[in-house]
Amino acid sequence: MEPATAGPPCPPARRSGHCPGARRDLAGHQKGAEARGQTIVFIDASGFYPLPSVVRTYAPVGQTLSLREWRTRDHLSAISAIAPEGKRYFHCQDRPINSQDVAAFLEHLLREVSGRMVIVWDGAPIHRSQVMREFLANGAAQRLHLARLPAYAPELNPGEGLWPQLKGVELRDMCCFNIPHLTPELRDAVKRVRRKPRLIKSFFRGAKL
Repeated sequence: MEPATAGPPCPPARRSGHCPGARRDLAGHQKGAEARGQTIVFIDASGFYPLPSVVRTYAPVGQTLSLREWRTRDHLSAISAIAPEGKRYFHCQDRPINSQDVAAFLEHLLREVSGRMVIVWDGAPIHRSQVMREFLANGAAQRLHLARLPAYAPELNPGEGLWPQLKGVELRDMCCFNIPHLTPELRDAVKRVRRKPRLIKSFFRGAKL
């Protein structure tokens, strides 16, 4: 989605506090979708490693605590979708997410959500591939409208709020031995967030949409 033409020009390197026109345009798009009975969904992706996200540790005074952690590039790739009413959809796998995986995730959303949807996401190449164009041409475009966020604007995507909640709160201080250990811990963390629709709604307030 492009910034509104009436807004001030956007400096190319800043990642926060910029493009107020884009924020107004995105909020207007959300209200317009709701007025037409469409469901607006924000999609984002991230990675989860077995390494701990340390929040707080305890040790005797004067004795610095030393943590041992596994150094590995193995990780879980995750994709999520959240809606303003507090609903959340999630998928993770032990390999990078490609266009086929994105299409499969959108198919899942089409089964779970009735009516037309507005999908808001970033301009990642896997969102703009030939696979996605074919997916839309094969019938998905009848119910899906895709809107792209401005470049360098993660603060406009409420979906960004899910990752620090999972990594820094639900999985805080969790040190997993490997991916099979991490997988059920992540799924349990996602289930805990799912039971907190108010929390998911707060991500939208944080993005001021």
